[in-house]
Amino acid sequence: MEKDHNTFEFIVEEDMKGTRLDVVLSLVIEEASRSHLQKLIDIGRVEVNGETGTLKKYKVKAGDVVKVTVPEPVRLNIVPEDIPLDIVYEDEDVLVVNKPKGMVVHPAAGNYTGTLVNAILYHCKTLSSINGVIRPGIVHRIDKDTSGLLMIAKNDVAHRSLAEQLASHSITRAYHAVVYHNFQEDEGTVNAPVGRDPKNRLKMAVTQLNSKEAITHYRVLQRFGAFTYIECRLETGRTHQIRVHMTHINHPLLGDAVYGPKKKVMGVETQMLHAKLLGFHHPKTGAYMEFESPLPQEFVTVIKKLGGTVHE
Repeated sequence: MEKDHNTFEFIVEEDMKGTRLDVVLSLVIEEASRSHLQKLIDIGRVEVNGETGTLKKYKVKAGDVVKVTVPEPVRLNIVPEDIPLDIVYEDEDVLVVNKPKGMVVHPAAGNYTGTLVNAILYHCKTLSSINGVIRPGIVHRIDKDTSGLLMIAKNDVAHRSLAEQLASHSITRAYHAVVYHNFQEDEGTVNAPVGRDPKNRLKMAVTQLNSKEAITHYRVLQRFGAFTYIECRLETGRTHQIRVHMTHINHPLLGDAVYGPKKKVMGVETQMLHAKLLGFHHPKTGAYMEFESPLPQEFVTVIKKLGGTVHE
C-alpha cells in the first residue's frame, strides 16, 4: 500500500474479495473507525477503479484499485478551559471521568464553553481525532443531566478499540435510576427499537420508523410503592435509550419532564439517572477494567426521602 500525505491507495488482494468495502478499509487503515470510513465513502472520498458512485454496500473484487482521500483535519477552535475533572483512571491511552449532572459532554451550536470537551482539552496533551474537532476523544456520551462514568480515548488506536467494543456490545454499562410506579417482576428486558419520535423530532421514541435495535436489561434494587430504585444494563446505546424504554413500559424516570410527568416531585428537576458502572478491555493490553462511581448526593437524598437505604 502507498500512502501520500492524506491519500491511501491499494489493490484488493484475492483473500479480500467478496468483503464489504468499509470492512476492507477498516483493515487497511487501522487508525480510523469504520463509521468514519463509511462517512468518507458517503461524501465521495473513496474511489474504486476511479469511480465513486454508490459504494456503501459494495463488495470488493480481486484487483480492484481503491483510493481513499482523507480530508485534512479542521483546525480546532474549541478553547481548553481549566474546569475541574473528577478523574477515576488515566494512562497514556484512556481516561475515565465521573461527569457531574448539568455538564454537557461536547460543544454544539450556541454552546461552545463549559463542556467536558473543554475540560479534557485543558487536561490532556493529546486526544483522538476520529470524531472530529467538536468531539475529540469522545467515544460515547451521556446526557447533560445524567451523571456518571465516561471513557475518553487519548489516541485514535484507543478510540477505534473502544468504539468496536461498543459496537460488539462487550462494554459493561450499568445505570442506576429512580422511576415511577412499582414493578410486578424483579427483573426484565425491554427489547424495542428506538428512533426519532415521528410526532416530535426533538424527542426519541419506541418506533418502527427509521429506528435501531435497542435492548435494556433492568432489575429492581429497592421498592417504595409509588417509586422504584432500579439498575439498568445497556446492551445497546441509543440516544435517551433508558429514558425512552422506561417510559415505554410505564415507568418514566423521576424528574424527566421530557418523557414523564412534568410536575416536580421532591424538588427533583431533571432525570434521576446515574452511569454507575463502566467496564471495558484496555485498548493496548486487552486486560478487562471495571470502574464504579458513587451515587451523587441528590440521588442519596431522594432515596432516603423515599425511605430507602444506600450502600456505597
